[in-house]
Amino acid sequence: MPGYIIEGGRRLEGEVEVSGSKNASLPILAATILNEGTTKLYNVPDIRDTKITQEILKFLGCTVKKHKGKIEINSKNITKREIPESLITLCAVS
Repeated sequence: MPGYIIEGGRRLEGEVEVSGSKNASLPILAATILNEGTTKLYNVPDIRDTKITQEILKFLGCTVKKHKGKIEINSKNITKREIPESLITLCAVS
């Protein structure tokens, strides 16, 4: 079994900010349309897939606000039921 040998006699310390998981964030973002109000999400990774999903939510009629690592999605005023092919194509390319 491979292993690591750490030498040096110095204490290792520090802080690491862990990014949220794309695979957890995408279905949660999609599920916000089931809530007829505001959903607050924290630590959603700022990557292409989550940005496209937010654009889809906006197209459907959701209000999406981003502020200091928090995303607020209000799905109260969803007006559309179909996603345009242009947004679907963006998802397929990811």
